[in-house]
Amino acid sequence: MKEALRYLQNAKEILKKAPIEDNRYADVKYVQEACGTAYLAILKAIDVYLLSKGLSKKELPRSVDAYRKALQKYLAVRNGKLLNQFEDLYDELHIAGYYRGMLHSVGIVKEAFKSAKVFIEKFG
Repeated sequence: MKEALRYLQNAKEILKKAPIEDNRYADVKYVQEACGTAYLAILKAIDVYLLSKGLSKKELPRSVDAYRKALQKYLAVRNGKLLNQFEDLYDELHIAGYYRGMLHSVGIVKEAFKSAKVFIEKFG
């Protein structure tokens, strides 16, 4: 879990480089990079959990669909809300934040990062 939290901390450090004007990030490049790193933190947390359940590194998911299936198989029984939270973070951090570069509001990005931390801590 330390590795996932380290990634999340790195994402926050990247975000600090982004200039803020009127409660908006003025340079989307840093926001995209930070959101991508935060999303990787989520995947790291899931990987660590799956390894603890006996999967080998070769068996770890390699696509978002494979992560969904792994969450359903190994975690949905214990926590049905986890898959929904993963979907939200995928949409917010990976798609809107990283891929499309659509996140500009400081408050929205910070909330997404808080949600990522809460998600990661559920695996600890």
